[in-house]
Amino acid sequence: MNNFSKIGFILAALGSSIGLGHIWRFPYIAGENGGGAFVLFYLFLALFVGIAMLIGEMLIGNKGKANAFKSYEALAPSSCKKWKYAGLSLIGGPIILSFYAIVLGWVFYYLCKVSFSLPTDMESSNAIFTHLYTQGFLEQNLGFIFVMLVSGWVISRGVKKGIEMLNLILTPLLFIIFFGLLLYAMSMESFPKALNFMLSFDIEGVKKALQPDVFINSLGQVFFSLSLGVGIIITYAASSQDNQNLLKSALWIVLSGVVIAIMAGLMIFTFVYEYDGAVGEGVGLIFKTLPVMLSHLGILGNVIAFLFLLAFSFAGITSAISLLEPAVMYVSESLGWSRARATWSIVLATLALGELIIASICTPLSEILSFKGKSLMDIVEFLSANIIMTLGGLLAVIFIGWVVPKGNLRNFTQSFFTPAMFALWYGIMRYIAPFITIVILIAMCAKFFSDENLIQLLFD
Repeated sequence: MNNFSKIGFILAALGSSIGLGHIWRFPYIAGENGGGAFVLFYLFLALFVGIAMLIGEMLIGNKGKANAFKSYEALAPSSCKKWKYAGLSLIGGPIILSFYAIVLGWVFYYLCKVSFSLPTDMESSNAIFTHLYTQGFLEQNLGFIFVMLVSGWVISRGVKKGIEMLNLILTPLLFIIFFGLLLYAMSMESFPKALNFMLSFDIEGVKKALQPDVFINSLGQVFFSLSLGVGIIITYAASSQDNQNLLKSALWIVLSGVVIAIMAGLMIFTFVYEYDGAVGEGVGLIFKTLPVMLSHLGILGNVIAFLFLLAFSFAGITSAISLLEPAVMYVSESLGWSRARATWSIVLATLALGELIIASICTPLSEILSFKGKSLMDIVEFLSANIIMTLGGLLAVIFIGWVVPKGNLRNFTQSFFTPAMFALWYGIMRYIAPFITIVILIAMCAKFFSDENLIQLLFD
């Protein structure tokens, strides 16, 4: 098998997790839910629960050495081989990609057009985004098809020449760009205010961070920011080295993701505070508020907007390819197809679903392609990211905690776990992680039937 290098595996897994959740959602949720207290609470959960779940999925792939379906089968005892069907959660990847690539296409539209002519007031900024969303059929198609073609080309080149090579280039560049933007933000008068917004720690913040809603938000952030539940980590780990230290890999992935999220938040909110913007603008902060804030800087604002969107597009592309790879490996190994044939077949299927989604939001078909006030995009996003992903994560932790023999797990982890560390990890996977994923599943269903979904937030 064409394996990742040790650093290549870490960068690929990190690239899969860094996207909208890390770059925008984390700092926004942190600021709204207790600031520094939330950050510490999230970090505790990520280190205590997130890493445990990450290692669990890594083990399935690293020891199974095949696609998610076959890796489950390889690790299951002879009496439990039906657990292989848990690997079919990988179908969530292309489904998620069908709308994720559309949103990423918006980023490329802003990168190539809006960053060179930033709107100077909220009215014109709203008009730009509203036109793109409701009337920009051609623009959305160009961005969507571009993302899918790039993702397909990278995946078709294989693990070493495609996935690892892209992540070796883009992931470090993402950190370099964000670090440079953060250094500039630190020179502005509003940086201390942004720092306080993101990292303040007081009694009131602690109380707020311990509220049930905040607890659910932090659990959801841990879960979804680590690409759990759709076979990505299992598939990438199947191509990792046999002697890969999974504990160190998980630590690198989690801590690096938190660092990039904090860097992004500090930079974004410095500009927002500098020009009296509103921090509670939902996902529209990136597409509507931030461009207006940066327009005050003249040509420098155009440069900053371009660099930020470039970094954001890097994060999006690395996430997009990770959503494609599990299905490609499964189809290739199960049907005996070449990687290229498997890749482009899945790309075509994803394109077809994506075209329906675009038609549902910016053509007269929008009324037909909706259900009880929810657009097709809302429905696909909910089913894949909240049902398939969460169920996949739940099946993974139950499989590790209750199906794979404990002795096998101890042998798998003895190179990086002491007996005490193993006991703690095993307890988390057996009891705590299943409880958490069930809580997330219930909470996400409740959230969907309120009005708090991704697309609606864009227009709040």
